[in-house]
Amino acid sequence: MSVPHTPAKLYRGRVADQIVEDLREQILTGALPDGARLPSERELAASYDVSAPTIREAIRVLTAMGLVTTRNGSRATVNAQGDTLLAMSIASVVQFEKVGAREVLGLLSVLNAYAAELAAEHASDEEIARLREAAEGTVVAEDVERSAAALQHFFATLSDISHNPLLAALSRFITEVQVGLAVKLSGGKGGDWGQVAGALQSERLRIVDAVAGRDPAVAAATVREYHRHVVERIISVRKGGEAAASEAGVTEALIAWLRANVGLGGQVANRRSTLS
Repeated sequence: MSVPHTPAKLYRGRVADQIVEDLREQILTGALPDGARLPSERELAASYDVSAPTIREAIRVLTAMGLVTTRNGSRATVNAQGDTLLAMSIASVVQFEKVGAREVLGLLSVLNAYAAELAAEHASDEEIARLREAAEGTVVAEDVERSAAALQHFFATLSDISHNPLLAALSRFITEVQVGLAVKLSGGKGGDWGQVAGALQSERLRIVDAVAGRDPAVAAATVREYHRHVVERIISVRKGGEAAASEAGVTEALIAWLRANVGLGGQVANRRSTLS
C-alpha cells in the first residue's frame, strides 16, 4: 500500500525523526489502521525522498514505540493496539520512577473504585447480570491458570460497564499486573494461590450487590475494602521476613513480572504468560 497522504515536507534536522512523527500521526489517526502493511523501504524512501538507511532508522523507532512490528524479509506491519501502548508506557514509568508494588496496587484500588461508582450510575441491568456471572466464576481452584483468568475477566467486566474507555484500559492492565504478581508469588501452586485470592469470592459478590444497589458511594467503598484485603494477602505471602523486607520482595517480583511480560516493540507477552 502507499502512504495515505502526501508526506509532510521535511526540513533540515533529524529527518528520520520527522518521518517517525509523520507515520506515527497516520497510525494514531487511523489513516494507517491496525494490521496494515507499510510500503516497502524502497517505496517509503522514494515517497519521502530520503535514503533507505533513513527509512530503516525510522522503522526501528516505530517498532520500539510499539506502533509497528517487523519480520526479516517482510514489510513492517502496523500494530497499534491501545492496551499494548498503555502497558508499555505504564511499565516504563513504574521501572524508571522505581514505583513500589503497594503504590501500583493502590492505584488499581482507586481505578476500580471509580469504575464501580460509574457502573452503579450507568450500567444496565443486563450488564450487572454479566458482572454477577463473572463474579460467580471466580471460585479459586487448583487450576491456577483458569482461576487467574476468571479474576481478570471479573475486573475487566467491571471496568467495561463503567462506560469509560480510558478507565477500562488502565484497569485492565493493572489488574493483569496484580493477578500476575499474585500468581508469581504463589509459585503457581494452588494452595499458595488460594492464600492470596481465596476466600474473597464473597467480597467480589458484595461488589456486584453494591453496584446493583445503584449507590455509587457504597460501590466504591466496597471495592476499596476488597483491594485492601488483596494487598494485605499479597504482601503477607512473603513469609518469614520483616514487613519492609516483604514489601521490597514484592516490588522486586513486580519488576521481574513487568520485564518478563512487557517488552520493546509492542510485544506484550501472551496473556497466558501472566502465569509464568
